[in-house]
Amino acid sequence: MTADELLQPQYAPPQPVKPRVGLPEIFRLGLFNLGLGLMSVLTVAVLNRVMISELGIPGSVTAGVIAAPYFVAPGRVWFGQLSDSKPLFGTHRTGYVLIGTAIFGVMVFTAVQVVWQLAKAIETTGGWVWNDQTRWLTILLAIIFGIYGLAVSASSTPFTAMLVDISEEDNRSKIVAIVWSMLMVGIVIGGISGKVFLKNIDQVGTNTPLEALQGPINTLFLVVPCIVLGLAAIATWGIEKRYSLFASRSSAGDREDGITFGRAIKVLTSSRQTGIFFSFLLVMTIGLFLQEAVLEPYGGEVFGMSIGETTALNSFWGMGILLGYGTTGFLVVPRLGKKNTTKLGCLLVALCFLTIIGSGFTQNPLVLKGAMFSFGIATGFATIGAISLMLDLTAAETAGTFIGVWGLAQALARGIAIWSGGSILDGGRLLFKTPVLAYGSVFALQAAGMLVAIAILDRVNVKEFQATSKQAIATILESELDG
Repeated sequence: MTADELLQPQYAPPQPVKPRVGLPEIFRLGLFNLGLGLMSVLTVAVLNRVMISELGIPGSVTAGVIAAPYFVAPGRVWFGQLSDSKPLFGTHRTGYVLIGTAIFGVMVFTAVQVVWQLAKAIETTGGWVWNDQTRWLTILLAIIFGIYGLAVSASSTPFTAMLVDISEEDNRSKIVAIVWSMLMVGIVIGGISGKVFLKNIDQVGTNTPLEALQGPINTLFLVVPCIVLGLAAIATWGIEKRYSLFASRSSAGDREDGITFGRAIKVLTSSRQTGIFFSFLLVMTIGLFLQEAVLEPYGGEVFGMSIGETTALNSFWGMGILLGYGTTGFLVVPRLGKKNTTKLGCLLVALCFLTIIGSGFTQNPLVLKGAMFSFGIATGFATIGAISLMLDLTAAETAGTFIGVWGLAQALARGIAIWSGGSILDGGRLLFKTPVLAYGSVFALQAAGMLVAIAILDRVNVKEFQATSKQAIATILESELDG
């Protein structure tokens, strides 16, 4: 048999023609990402602030436990493959999305309860002290955040795979643009809500009693996860059954065993393009987020901006991203193509980092804000182009596995970037006496990284990937028939 013959079902009743997903459904799908945006603010902004500022838990402990979800990122690959091969509640994606969302909601509320125990331990000792109680509570908190990260992987990876299932090449960039824009909307809404909520707490006083914190924080961490679960249910309700093309695209979708994890890894590694694109995602993501740990200190030390002003820099970046997302998916990708759009985005990001460095010599906050807005637009170009290309570099039979690998690349890169940014700044301070040059060393490396990403992207070939993956799947099925 030829590869094409092996990839055709030996017997299949006629499949009903699936309608194309429309704009209302795409915006509805985006509600899931909006919920993820809310949750990220809840953990990284609200809980991070309360633990460090109000409760006196060391920043290293706080950052360590909140970063724990990044260390379980390899679970994305397994959850993706599981959604490919093992339907849950009659669906390949929706069941995993909802169960994962419910679990990470429970975990984030449980984490807050452990935080209160840590706070009581601090009250007892009069300050932070490493002892058996604080050590075991910290370990428990890290484990809970690890489970939280696994639950996020169990929901977000099948969700992204669902976007592959319901889309075609010609509308994929539009779906990505809308759904990822909703993620930013969630972050903006969460940021505004968190700011208002923390302001109300601050009115109690600088030394807020633990009892005064527990009630409002517990309510917030109970209500928001419930809202996020509701958004996930609304987002996915009926989408997969009505629009998913997974069954018709997958040559192994209806097999009793499907494609196992081991076989999925064989498909994954069958094409050198997988490694090339993984490397590109790693370098590009590090290039985008290396400044995350140093941007606000840069505004304070070089520009003399207040804490509120440096916090607002993220809103300029966020507004730029939203503009970049919208224009890229609907205007740029259809004209330039996914690969060229991604290259253009990376090049513009590199130029923006040079502008951010140059703004430091002016010491004019308006110049920095303009540079951050432009950086957001360029990030939107690069991100939407890369994600659209990523979905093309995904085999239908193992879509969840591939999405898990791409998610792993991004999570690893984000963790590396967060840790490396501060370390590079420390090295810059040793080399340069002026703060603008010390910070500039971080931004200059980011610009160089984006140029490296472009060089790697030049080697990406979608047609080669699709041909080798198709042949690998056919070989696996042929060996099963022979066995």
